[in-house]
Amino acid sequence: MKIKAVGAVLVVGAAAMMPRMGVTQMDQNNTMQAPGPQSVSPQNANAQGTQTTSMRDSLGAPGQNGQAILDKQFVRTAVEASLGDVKLGALAAAKGGPQVKELGQKMVDDHTQMGKDLGNVADSMGVMVPKKLSKEDQAEYDKLNGLSGKDFDTEYLTYVAKAHWQQAHDFRMESSIAVESELQSEVLKDLGVMREHLGLIAKTANEAGVPLPRPQRPNATSASAAH
Repeated sequence: MKIKAVGAVLVVGAAAMMPRMGVTQMDQNNTMQAPGPQSVSPQNANAQGTQTTSMRDSLGAPGQNGQAILDKQFVRTAVEASLGDVKLGALAAAKGGPQVKELGQKMVDDHTQMGKDLGNVADSMGVMVPKKLSKEDQAEYDKLNGLSGKDFDTEYLTYVAKAHWQQAHDFRMESSIAVESELQSEVLKDLGVMREHLGLIAKTANEAGVPLPRPQRPNATSASAAH
């Protein structure tokens, strides 16, 4: 009986010291299960609670500092992604067919505002944001610049659809784990815009006679907006 009691305390102690995971991450990975009830004496329970409280007082809330760093990374990549959507949208507004021109201008208008709002959040967080396109967006811009007609429309719609699938996924993930309340509010607002854009992209592709690829499983990023 003494061995079983000691084993139970060790299990509870280990569980108390494990960093907390976000609810969204636990639901997505489905790799952690709640432990069953443990038999702990009142004396051991009090000692265990005192130990956990002492650790939290000295170390702070588990995961807070790490998530704050991820929030800053998210803001940087989100601003960079919006910059890409603006530049590529401007190209579509200039070179695309009638439907693609309209979509391209919509991307310019919405992502210009989104980039500005995210930039304000970044300023409040002390984050320096990118001022130029990512390597991937720059390569796509150069590729599109050499295309015209239906080839241009197909390439642009395919690229912007894939980018928005990934962005919508990343924004949804970030909305549930962001530490900064201002960032969380902005991400929720922008997520609505992303979803609207996905509908517009599908509608435009249908009108332009461009078949879009089936949505693929988003990259497993840490809630980072990535092209």
